[in-house]
Amino acid sequence: MNYLQKIEDAKRLIEQAIRDYPNICLGCSFGKDSMVTLDLVWFVKPDIPVFAIMANTEFPETYAFAERMVKKYHLNYTDYRFIQDGGKCCGRPKVEKTKEALRRYDAWISGVRSTEGITRSDFEPVEEKGGLMKFNPILGFTELDVWRYLALNQIPINPMYQLGYRSLGCSLCSFPEEDEAETERAGRWKGTENACGECGIHTQPLR
Repeated sequence: MNYLQKIEDAKRLIEQAIRDYPNICLGCSFGKDSMVTLDLVWFVKPDIPVFAIMANTEFPETYAFAERMVKKYHLNYTDYRFIQDGGKCCGRPKVEKTKEALRRYDAWISGVRSTEGITRSDFEPVEEKGGLMKFNPILGFTELDVWRYLALNQIPINPMYQLGYRSLGCSLCSFPEEDEAETERAGRWKGTENACGECGIHTQPLR
């Protein structure tokens, strides 16, 4: 499928999600994938509730960038903060805070992509877990598709990408690329048993 067709398919899925589930929100990390998703959703429903789950260990640049984007897009935005447990990254605290954010909604939109990591290769564009619907409109985008969309539409990016990061989480779990042969999420949880893995919000039931 070509790039333009992927864009059209993403727009159609977003329109379907908002039409079928009026009580819907958008999850946003303010990373590159989230910015593409945010831009696509914003053109359909500018006032959609948007939430972010932020740890006390986020890069300062991420906090500042999120603030700028909230103002730029005039977002209907809620910031959920959590404290890392004993210096461990993400996991249960982030999952529980995401459950809190989604408690009032019937559905949510996320910016996950199937090519980003092996744990996401079997995700579906529309998923249901525990009675909560989830829509993944850019699931079929490649990393190149994402950067192409950001460049062509002149969308701002988190400045941490300019330092060599390809996949951004917090300052504990994210490391810059060391070798161009690495996979996109190779810098996540590097050197741990969860290397290249997930925090849990896209793999666990959130009800």
